[in-house]
Amino acid sequence: MRFFNTAGPVRSTDHYCLPPLERLDLPEVLRLIEQKKYFVLHAPRQTGKTSCLLALMDYLNQKGDYRCLYINVKMGQAAREDVYEGISTILSQMASMERAYLNDRFLTGIWKDVLKKNRPNVALNEILTIWAKTSPKPLVLLIDEIDSLISVLRQIRAGYPQRPALFPQSIVLCGVRDVRDYRIHSDRDKAIITGGSAFNIKAKSLRLGNFMQAEVETLYAQHTRETNQRFDPAALNLMWELTRGQPWLVNALAYETCFEIKKGRERSQPITAGMVTEAKENLIVRRETHLDQLADKLREERVRCVIEPILAGQEELDQLSEDDVQYVEDLGLISTRGQLRIANQIYQEVIPRVLTYTTQLTISQEPAWYIRPEDGRLDIDKLLSVFQEFFREHSEHWVERFDYKEAGPQLLIQAFLQRIVNSGGRIEREYGLGKMRTDLLVIWPYQLGIQKIVIELKILYKSLEKTIAIGLKQTWEYMDRCGACEGHLVIFDRGTEKSWEEKIFQSPESFQDKKIAVWGM
Repeated sequence: MRFFNTAGPVRSTDHYCLPPLERLDLPEVLRLIEQKKYFVLHAPRQTGKTSCLLALMDYLNQKGDYRCLYINVKMGQAAREDVYEGISTILSQMASMERAYLNDRFLTGIWKDVLKKNRPNVALNEILTIWAKTSPKPLVLLIDEIDSLISVLRQIRAGYPQRPALFPQSIVLCGVRDVRDYRIHSDRDKAIITGGSAFNIKAKSLRLGNFMQAEVETLYAQHTRETNQRFDPAALNLMWELTRGQPWLVNALAYETCFEIKKGRERSQPITAGMVTEAKENLIVRRETHLDQLADKLREERVRCVIEPILAGQEELDQLSEDDVQYVEDLGLISTRGQLRIANQIYQEVIPRVLTYTTQLTISQEPAWYIRPEDGRLDIDKLLSVFQEFFREHSEHWVERFDYKEAGPQLLIQAFLQRIVNSGGRIEREYGLGKMRTDLLVIWPYQLGIQKIVIELKILYKSLEKTIAIGLKQTWEYMDRCGACEGHLVIFDRGTEKSWEEKIFQSPESFQDKKIAVWGM
């Protein structure tokens, strides 16, 4: 049985997959190669770049007009500033790939001698020149993980004018970032060694995008054809909303649902939205490698300055560079289509949970304190009342501990809620630049059904009266959309001129016949 792939390149014999070459604009790629162009293919991690490059190599070699070789230069990164060790690793890997994919030992026979006779910072250039000169067909080189070792770009750039007779006709550079973000740094002092882009000869940057919704459904339909296990329409819609087509998430969510969850392994049972929700929670709690890498990126200053105002629901981004926004988009964390927002719902949940993980562990609150013994409902009034006092006593200390201080109040209440809700429910989140609010939906199963509670978070910017009036309407709209019967509007006053006695209040309000409690903090 085939399965959904979450590690390494896809193999159609083992994995459900979309044909990799169909994800590329193949006519455009072939035109660039024919025109002797050097160009870039970039996309976030675990998007399918390597699978596409391997498929392109096979296609070009079978077509017969070129000799094409794929190499991955990531192993050279371990050498750091030891140029000899780094280039030696790359040349050894090139020779290994030539033996494996081209059934040729030409590079194996020359690379050590060339490296011995030449300085390492020109050895790669010399190897490619000799190889191109002796090759019966023009060479095409596909270099993967180039942004892990971009110092090789100097040698490629130096040989560019000699193509195709004395250098590869076309080189495809593949990595997470667009080439305009490549800079050659010194590991010792982090200074930029080259000004501007390290690769100013690139003809074009191609971006490998996420799956379209129809492609996600096509991928999942392969499982249905092979097992007769169907996906409910609601499950398919939820899987799309959770992933927005991010290839690793699409495959990981389906693998967890269909192969790991006990109910999902029953092929006679359809895949339901409930199973998908359970699978999503499992992935987040386990912090799979992909999600762990995402969490690591959140520590970068360039990432923080873009993500923080989105979490805080700020009206606009002040003095933020276009390069930083592009960098965070290249990482796959945000989408710039329409409103600037977090890329998908899974990332929306992962990011605040990662940023507040240690905070959750150190908040001394027990879920049992807030569960009503008579019916198992969550006592949200008691919970928010306790948090109100907690915020008054500890907010300055806790918010100061966050790297994302501008979103500190929103993160702190989410950490507090997550600590309680982890015992049996879940929180869904909505936020984005310009929204001026954070929308939380607490979903809590109890004896008689499902409790849905909307909690709207706002920062006080204008008058309290205007903030409450706007917030009540927004809270009502979110309650109406989610089918929630309980609504709460939390307003954080970050001003320093007021006393806590003025900031702290609780007021029962209503909008369109729905009761909404307003909490001042």
